[in-house]
Amino acid sequence: MTEAYDESYQRKLLIAVCLATVITPLMSTMMNLSLISIGEDFGVGSHAQAYVNTVFLLGSVVSMVPAAKFASIRGMKKVFLLGLCICMGASILSILSPEFWFLLLMRFTIGFGSAMLAVTSVAMLTYVFPVTHRGKVLGINTTFVYLALSVGPTIGGVITDTLGWRAIFGLIFILSLGAAAYMVRLEGEIIPMPGEGMDWSGSVLWGTMIVVLMMGFVNITQPWGPYLVIAGTLLLIAVWWHLRRSDKPVLSVGMFHHRLFTRSCAAAFLNYGSSYCIAFFLSLYLQSVGKMTATEAGIVMLVQPLFQVLLTMKMGELSDRMNNKILLPMLGSLVTGLGMALFILLSVDFDLYYTIAVMATCGIGLAMFSAPNNSLIMSSVPGPLKGEASGMLAVVRQSGMMISMSMAMASIAIVMGSMDNLGPDTLSSFVAAMHMTFTVCLLMNILCFILCAIKISPDTELS
Repeated sequence: MTEAYDESYQRKLLIAVCLATVITPLMSTMMNLSLISIGEDFGVGSHAQAYVNTVFLLGSVVSMVPAAKFASIRGMKKVFLLGLCICMGASILSILSPEFWFLLLMRFTIGFGSAMLAVTSVAMLTYVFPVTHRGKVLGINTTFVYLALSVGPTIGGVITDTLGWRAIFGLIFILSLGAAAYMVRLEGEIIPMPGEGMDWSGSVLWGTMIVVLMMGFVNITQPWGPYLVIAGTLLLIAVWWHLRRSDKPVLSVGMFHHRLFTRSCAAAFLNYGSSYCIAFFLSLYLQSVGKMTATEAGIVMLVQPLFQVLLTMKMGELSDRMNNKILLPMLGSLVTGLGMALFILLSVDFDLYYTIAVMATCGIGLAMFSAPNNSLIMSSVPGPLKGEASGMLAVVRQSGMMISMSMAMASIAIVMGSMDNLGPDTLSSFVAAMHMTFTVCLLMNILCFILCAIKISPDTELS
């Protein structure tokens, strides 16, 4: 069905999608250096400030699966444009936030809108571009994600220092408007499941499960955190029971009958879960142990995403030309695991060049894994399920990020008690907490490598 789309249509869609793609990573990273200013404006402490990012991720994960199903039924372009409109409206209201709770509500709403972008972007690219160019196109899209992740903190810091934190939402409004301007110029619609009914009860059950489970993991060190995890796990079982018995489930469990899809999604979850906490720990390590300023640490931390930006598209192109599609994700997980092992060797005796080498290793590994594995996920299911597959890909990415940060905070709570205790006398404890987390991350990458190695035979047919 991709033959109906000419190069002009493909180019405009790619531009629109790439502009929208950066919204989620920018919203996840630009606010980090604005939290103190937000806290001062609204008179809230560091614990409350942490929810500025948490509610955004929560809003996106809650709505991704229902949004993917809705887009497959009503049209991906319509849902994509709806997501842009929600982001624009919530951004304007965020600028005008009178109270902290209102800002959190708008952050949740932007997360809701960005989920519509995330679940339709990859699916539309998969539909419009032929399978022979899929790795390259998804590589370009992933490159924009990494680019946004790398420059997000810097942009957020500059905007906060010069214009104030509220101006950050102005940038999101402009990006959303630009993506909408390209999308409205494209004729036609992409509707994989026309006329199918929407599973609203399943959507509510899914959202409730995500909220309970994710809040449990985020607050795992609190006395009530484990109880939420248990309750969320029970809800997860209830969701699976509902999906298997529903005539029109919000998530087609038939996708998971495709071994390649299931194992590739699991590998992606492990990859994101093991790597997202790197920036968190390194930012603290460089400033506390390395005695760097925030600006100096930010420059050094560009090493990893720089390798990802430079190599991801090339790895996507390379995967298109390879017969064995599992080789690059497998090698990528191996190289990333090597980086995690090297991270465990970091100590209170700071070595800048060693730290840079470790970051470069992780950057190369992540670049080798991401685009080829995303292409495998989207190519492993038939056409009507690609919208839901895109939604599931977004879910495992965001869920992996939240789990990664939960592991980091749990390690710190176990070893140090609180980040408020970080100082010259507790550097060894901080490094020990970092070692604990990266040991778990190494084990996750070993499991990721095993999943990649046993996915499928090299000649398995992809769609």
